[in-house]
Amino acid sequence: MSDDPSINSPVLSVDKLSYRYPNGQAALTDISFDIQPGERIGLVGPNGAGKTTLLLHLNGLLPGYDLPVADGQSAEASYPVRVSGLPALQKNLPAIRQHVGFLFQDPDDQLFCSTVREDVAFGPLNLGLSREEVLQRVATQLAAMGLTDVENRSTMQLSFGERKRVCLAGILACQPNVLALDEPSSNLDPRARRGFMRLLEDCPAAQLIASHDLELILDLCTRVMVLDRGRIQADGEPATIFSNQRLMELHGLELPLSIRYGKR
Repeated sequence: MSDDPSINSPVLSVDKLSYRYPNGQAALTDISFDIQPGERIGLVGPNGAGKTTLLLHLNGLLPGYDLPVADGQSAEASYPVRVSGLPALQKNLPAIRQHVGFLFQDPDDQLFCSTVREDVAFGPLNLGLSREEVLQRVATQLAAMGLTDVENRSTMQLSFGERKRVCLAGILACQPNVLALDEPSSNLDPRARRGFMRLLEDCPAAQLIASHDLELILDLCTRVMVLDRGRIQADGEPATIFSNQRLMELHGLELPLSIRYGKR
């Protein structure tokens, strides 16, 4: 084990995070977990479990990130979400968002520039990097995502899977430490799904993957958390969790086909 504490420290920590929607309904209750550098964690649960709500807290995309401060504690000490040790308070969000990249379920919620190249360059440009560094990062990610041939096209002329790759290229061009991914394989055909899985597998950033695609979680992740009714109901190795039929049925999930038919 390294003597450098930063190497062994989690890149993201959540400690007793609770959240209510504006109507007062509880969305998250006492959520706690850590993500280590390079770790890939699956987040599964039924619709309405709170998965997207949790992801939106990780870089302050959800309003209401300045929570009440506990008695005798400062906001810095009591805030439940910390990225590389930095609390995700409003004043820290520019720095936090350099560390945590968010991939929306629908790429059209994320793309807004005129061309693919401009969309990929948007994040790095807003980091204040030099022109040469921005051009290098954009070229690297366009090549990695297989998008070089379409860099001057409008994203509206691309397939759904291609648009998802543009989103991922733009995120990775900012070189985040953590990716928060909301249903990354949804609406992808089998070929595009396999290609996107390979991209995530090759990505060095830590990843929290919210998905109904349990086979994807089995293939990519070494840990899975089951979220239901706003609480983490189970946390462990994916094959072990997914093989527990009673647990899965209790939380509105079905056994993956590969486990049901004994292929794993």
